[in-house]
Amino acid sequence: MITRIAAFLLLAISIDAQLGKDLDTLIGEVFKNPDTTNAPGGGSGSSAPSLQPVEGVSGAENCTCVPYYLCNNGTINTNGEGIIDIRIQDGPCQSYLEVCCNEKDQVTEPITPSPPRGGEKPKGCGYRNPDGVGFRITGDKENEAQFGEFPWMVAILREESVEGNPMKLNVYQCGGALIHPQVVLTGAHCVSGKNKSFKIRAGEWDTQHAQELFPHQDREVQSISIHPQYYAGALYNDVALLFLKSPVDIVENVDVVCLPPSNLVVESGRCYATGWGKDVFGKKGKYQVILKKIDLPIVPRDTCQTKLRNTRLGAHFQLHKSFVCAGGEPEKDTCKGDGGSPLVCPIEGSTNRFYQAGIVAWGIGCGENETPGVYVNVPMFRDWIDEQLKDKSLEISGYQY
Repeated sequence: MITRIAAFLLLAISIDAQLGKDLDTLIGEVFKNPDTTNAPGGGSGSSAPSLQPVEGVSGAENCTCVPYYLCNNGTINTNGEGIIDIRIQDGPCQSYLEVCCNEKDQVTEPITPSPPRGGEKPKGCGYRNPDGVGFRITGDKENEAQFGEFPWMVAILREESVEGNPMKLNVYQCGGALIHPQVVLTGAHCVSGKNKSFKIRAGEWDTQHAQELFPHQDREVQSISIHPQYYAGALYNDVALLFLKSPVDIVENVDVVCLPPSNLVVESGRCYATGWGKDVFGKKGKYQVILKKIDLPIVPRDTCQTKLRNTRLGAHFQLHKSFVCAGGEPEKDTCKGDGGSPLVCPIEGSTNRFYQAGIVAWGIGCGENETPGVYVNVPMFRDWIDEQLKDKSLEISGYQY
């Protein structure tokens, strides 16, 4: 599903799909950059609802296609929440996030969800939203995440200029995780050695739609800190921090993940990896439109090294201390396009709360021959991360648990 050493996920489209299309068309298909003037949820990165009367459809003469949260029709939405099948569109509407709404049921202000049962959402880092935010999807047959399920997940975009086009284009580079409203943790291989301008997109989910109740947020990257012992040849110490020009707004679908203490040894348990990367390795693989999640077992260090020695790495391969391993189950692995994305594990004694144990680094194929994927050992770099934030007078308590 998800990179390893990211080779430009140019708008998450397979090579076959690129034939016969110009670059502007491809840009518009994935990671859209819509007008944000009247975003329904406020903030940055979502277009205003498109209200289009439905014509020529029996029984739909008096209805208009609107985002689900602008229709109080009592079927999909009564309090901002509903169940939406991502594989089924609502009759004549062009998006599964739209409903055909009679004029009397239409509202101008978004219908926001009621507080969760038991009161407000708990305060602090690392809280997953297993039922989504604002609606719950069904039809998720390919490991799609719920909207807002992993609010720390971000897309790292590279600004690219194309000859003859005055507008800069946003090209997907890697995944990352929000650890502070103004800091993203990712892989050094995603951003090193590139004289490029980057931005991050928080709160993204479906890259082809901008009709969710809460919009995504774009922020420009001001500076990058790469671990001084990063070795590109073998990806040792593959860690980087992106410092943003301005902080993101912490809202329902955008929040920070927790970081583990430096002495934590990650040797067991099941964890989640997320990303928009390929579903399988090679030309047949397709980049994902909706954010995907996979649950993976942590693989003990000795076991992982043994399995990796059975690959083309050979019998003398030594697994560097800056790595941990996860996966090894058939057809469940991170893959091309997922580099820099987080591997998060449950915090013992808490409910739906997670810390970041790893960063997608590299692997041999994707989900093949029971070979685990290799991830950055995040606990090993906790002290360095703390130092980098303190040097910029940023608070570190937000990712502590």
